[in-house]
Amino acid sequence: MASDSYTPLTYTPFKRSASRILRSLTTLAVAACAASTSLLHANEADLHAIATAPSAARIQADIETLVNFGTRHTLSDTQSETRGIGAARRWIEAEFNRISADCGGCLEVFTVGDVVSGNRIPEPTEVVNVVAVLRGEQDPNRFTMMSGDIDSRVSDALDSQSDSPGANDNASGMAGVIEAARVLSHYRFAGSIAFVGLSGEEQGLYGGAILAAHALNEGWSIEAVINNDMIGNITGVNGVTNNATARVFSEGTRYVETPEEATQRRFQGGEVDSASRNIARYVHQMGERYIPNLDVMMIYRLDRFGRGGHHRPFNEAGFPAVRIMETNENYTQQHQDLRVEEGIEYGDTIEHVNFAYAAKLTALNAVTLASMAWAPAPPSAVSIAGQVSPDTTLSWGKVTGAAGYRLHWRLTTSPTWDYSRDVGDVDNFTLENIVIDNYFFGVSSLSADGIQSPVVFPGPAGAF
Repeated sequence: MASDSYTPLTYTPFKRSASRILRSLTTLAVAACAASTSLLHANEADLHAIATAPSAARIQADIETLVNFGTRHTLSDTQSETRGIGAARRWIEAEFNRISADCGGCLEVFTVGDVVSGNRIPEPTEVVNVVAVLRGEQDPNRFTMMSGDIDSRVSDALDSQSDSPGANDNASGMAGVIEAARVLSHYRFAGSIAFVGLSGEEQGLYGGAILAAHALNEGWSIEAVINNDMIGNITGVNGVTNNATARVFSEGTRYVETPEEATQRRFQGGEVDSASRNIARYVHQMGERYIPNLDVMMIYRLDRFGRGGHHRPFNEAGFPAVRIMETNENYTQQHQDLRVEEGIEYGDTIEHVNFAYAAKLTALNAVTLASMAWAPAPPSAVSIAGQVSPDTTLSWGKVTGAAGYRLHWRLTTSPTWDYSRDVGDVDNFTLENIVIDNYFFGVSSLSADGIQSPVVFPGPAGAF
């Protein structure tokens, strides 16, 4: 297959005049709102503003553009200006550059790719990811990341020629990433935020593996990867229509856990407290606090039963990563040729996407990214002691930018951190008359504005 050298091009997308006007007006409105926010300080009002900023109309316009590329199959045309994955990823790069221009060059836009071959890529093929980084002002090498997938497919995983709209899977997630970049580009954060379009997902999660390797080579400290794959459907194949729930999937034990660490976990706990699982709890908390009419379901599983997503390569590289998606899937609209059989319309077409719901899940991402990037890094080297004692003592390494720390505990059967105590700017604290055997414990760091990091479970089982 021909592979382009990927020189960024000036790209003028079609059917965009109305959305450009809308974007210009919204940019001014968001900028005016953000202007009152001091550079690195935030409060509840800022997070509530971010949670209401994503636009269903802009997301619809971006999904329409992605669908209009005809197919975005990994093996499709890379030279055309109007069809195939090459045109799609150049348009995404142009959108990130346009957003950056609107915020005075605040985004670092670049591509990360490699030539790969495998079971679903029979000939060496260039797989290219598009990345836009909003660099942190105080802790620039600490990253939170939101990703979506660029590519699409039909029934045959090797069919690169047939129309493959991929409206929900996964233009919805990619449009959400672009919209979150628009919203958050008007703020400044302590840590960095990366907005990412990944390629090669349908062929074997190649894009995620390529970017995870790049992050390791560059020494990025990735606090969380939030992968968005199908965030626009509200009516499932089960007949349920529901726009008020979403799912977040997370690994329970770390993929990179060593045998020695597994032995320690067996005696001390941590089976449901990996860093990824505590990112899921953080997403759940953000949903409850800032997103009206949304119940975030934490699914204690890496992904859907027997299936996979683009967060997995990051888990396999040792990074905390979760997947956000709709609750009710419709399998007649996933990986299907466009056709009608026995009265059923098959295919992932745009009329099945609920844009308001996609905007709601985009808002969940945006407020989560903002809160984590405004907060300090999670505490390091968290340890616990209290065996055969009425008291429990937690110790940790202090992190840059933290004004204080918060201790958390919960019953071992509870999915959420239900009890907490702020303990100030210290590196250890003893909870008197709270028996270590009866609870799970954790520590988070706090900014001067009181914004909290994810919770860290003691020991290697929960380390970030």
